[in-house]
Amino acid sequence: MEDMDIVQAYRAHQHATCFQILYDRYAGKVYSKALTMLHKQSEAEDATQEIFTKVFLSLGRFEGQSKFSTWVYSITYNLCIDKIRKSKRNRDLFATELDDPPDKAEEVPDEALLTMQVHELRYVLSQLTEGERTLLLMKYKDGVKVKAIADLLGKNESAVKMQLKRIKEKAKRIHDKRFASLT
Repeated sequence: MEDMDIVQAYRAHQHATCFQILYDRYAGKVYSKALTMLHKQSEAEDATQEIFTKVFLSLGRFEGQSKFSTWVYSITYNLCIDKIRKSKRNRDLFATELDDPPDKAEEVPDEALLTMQVHELRYVLSQLTEGERTLLLMKYKDGVKVKAIADLLGKNESAVKMQLKRIKEKAKRIHDKRFASLT
């Protein structure tokens, strides 16, 4: 069954089985995303439970304007961001200030990130803010479209594209500063 069929069956009959099917289908993905963002197993487990509580309470209002998976991803992302903000791990969550802007405003190709060695990429990601890291992972690891990211963040697509461009430039500078002399 498709997700929307299950949602409609839930609305019609309020069977817990319908919710259980959706839970089984998405719990692993939600937990994985929460763990990636929150970095602690216990926090990810708590977040997963909270997320599915929100999904359960809102399931009757889901109208299918987006894919169900996108809707669940949005709830997951927003709840995790709220938890990060509350824990004050990073005050400037979505700051993409450039410490030392590049001389040229040339586009950093995606391949510059995709061809980094794993240890190099880990280092670069560790040097980015939580918000910068999350945006890159959403785009390149999770394959979330720019339009979906813009909708999640309440921004327009061009703002998200510019933010991604700046983050890629910053990531390339971090990489080059650390690893350029090693090659």
